[in-house]
Amino acid sequence: MEQKISTKLPENAYRKLKEGEEYIPVIPPQKIVPEVTRYSLCWGLFYSVLFSMAAAYLGLKIGQVFEAAIPIAILAAGMSVLLKRKNALQENVIIQSIGSSSGVIVAGAIFTIPGLYILGLNANYIQIFLASLLGGFLGILFLIPFRKYFVKDMHGEFPFPEATATTEVLIAGEGGGDQARVLVSAALVGGIYDFCVAGFGFWKEVVSTSVFHWGAFLADKLKWVLKINIGAAVTGLGYIIGLRYSAIIASGSFLAWWVIVPVVSYVAGLSAQTPDAIFFAYVRPVGIGAIAAAGLIGIIKSSKIIGGAFKLAGRELFGGAKGVAVEESTRTQKDIPMKWVTIILAITMVVIFFFFLFGVQVTPKQAIVGLLIVGVIAFLFTTVAARAIAIVGSNPVSGMTLMTLLLSSFILVKVGLNGDHGMLAALLIGGVVCTALSMAGGFISDLKTGYWLGTTPIKQEGYKFLGTLFSAASVGFVILLLNKTFGFGGNSPLQAPQASAMAAVIKPLMTGAQAPWELYIAGVFMAIILEIIKVPPLAFALGIYLPIQLNTPLLIGGFVAYLVSKSSKDESLVKARGERGTLIASGFIAGGAIMGVVSAFIIFIGQKFFGDGWTLAKGIGTLHWTESAGGEILGFVMFAVLCVYLYWDSCRVKK
Repeated sequence: MEQKISTKLPENAYRKLKEGEEYIPVIPPQKIVPEVTRYSLCWGLFYSVLFSMAAAYLGLKIGQVFEAAIPIAILAAGMSVLLKRKNALQENVIIQSIGSSSGVIVAGAIFTIPGLYILGLNANYIQIFLASLLGGFLGILFLIPFRKYFVKDMHGEFPFPEATATTEVLIAGEGGGDQARVLVSAALVGGIYDFCVAGFGFWKEVVSTSVFHWGAFLADKLKWVLKINIGAAVTGLGYIIGLRYSAIIASGSFLAWWVIVPVVSYVAGLSAQTPDAIFFAYVRPVGIGAIAAAGLIGIIKSSKIIGGAFKLAGRELFGGAKGVAVEESTRTQKDIPMKWVTIILAITMVVIFFFFLFGVQVTPKQAIVGLLIVGVIAFLFTTVAARAIAIVGSNPVSGMTLMTLLLSSFILVKVGLNGDHGMLAALLIGGVVCTALSMAGGFISDLKTGYWLGTTPIKQEGYKFLGTLFSAASVGFVILLLNKTFGFGGNSPLQAPQASAMAAVIKPLMTGAQAPWELYIAGVFMAIILEIIKVPPLAFALGIYLPIQLNTPLLIGGFVAYLVSKSSKDESLVKARGERGTLIASGFIAGGAIMGVVSAFIIFIGQKFFGDGWTLAKGIGTLHWTESAGGEILGFVMFAVLCVYLYWDSCRVKK
């Protein structure tokens, strides 16, 4: 009779091991169970495509990319229950590992590539695809030598918050799929709600206090305005981030919009300009300087890790028999052999060289310089990204990429690459590095999940390349589609905030134009002060840089999470409610983002047949309603209903 897989983690899964103690995973090394099957491979690739599209839309809209690992784990666990698959735990790990390539590839692409369109430079599909694919491969290859250090040698040292959540979901799913039902129902609610906004135009997506007489007076006279993006996906993201970090991000916005904007207006005599115009011209550069400084602070604080990375990588790759420990023969510790890692890495670097030489059309010398920039920076920051994910579950990839762009732009100008061609090269180099760092951070969580549950690492590593291939192909397609449909930056509904920052930083360096260095320096000092007073400078700087309407819903979602945490004095009940709320918020994110992509498809097709001015809202006869006062006020009402629903449904857990 077939033995059922354990549905409980060992007692020592999360704590440090005692001397002589060994961690035995849920599936012991000597037990062989199905891992890579036709079922797990097909579902993993399906999720890699689906969530790449959804995450790209949401990231271009609000500048934040949701992690796909947890929603995919929930769906995988729920599907195995619905299909009554027995002992599907390891299949679900592979599904999640392949599918989660989507979020990390998306982050690398949308933080950089849209900057090309914002600068008026057109990137073709092959350039987007190769930048994402090659960066993803680098991230995997650079991380493999450090897997044992992070997931085995440092067992119990790092909390791995995202991997912990994913592991708990997969373990719970092996015993039942109720969580998947909650997630699917929430995805339907969030998807329908956001489609009513983005597709049908039943109410306005960004509401403002200016719609009221008192709000219009404050905006005109004092330059005070409050804006909220009322989307379900953004609100769900705020719930998952939590009150603390969402409050820090929103505080940056409040300082920018309610303090700096009015002060600039008063001192500079800009009473005739709108708050938006003042923000984009004078305040956003302060945020850019703060983001750059926050990234540099993070690098300085991680200098010991970078030094250790050099030693460890040298010992793993070139130390020979003396430098490398005897290869462990157990199934759960088998990685891709370093010989093959080195060979694949060499091939990848050669392809990157030819990509720069022919794809970007630079000289051999400039291609070599670009290759060195990519190789050195991606290697140095790989372990920084992995450690950040292992400790706090958040990868400061945007700050590290911003520093990469500053450094690469400076070097490329020195070798004669400037102007439009230089900006194209710098952003594609940044795209490769950004994707590599994003992949390294995300993949370490997958490998830790596999370590806890007893998955074979070499299978996770090998099939991660395939998930990266499908995700890179999907991201390139979605970016081109959304650019043709909406465009990026400016007045577009897709602000692409991270890419806008990248573009704003490199343009003066590459064109010789006057840059607002005084404002950048002000942001630098602000980040230093924030670090001194123990406020996370990167989160606060993002709040200064991003438009206020993208940060206020994060705060409201975080506040709902806080209310749920205070809804009872029973700790076990509060924990259960919080977990249900996380599932609902994840559903909001997935459903809202997916329906956003569906809306873009419909609008794109409509424009092909009816012209550039066509929208779905016009197609069903609701022309201009969303721009009216009634449409905006209805938006306030529906957003309140959505938040009440999130709180109510989260608290439906019975004791």
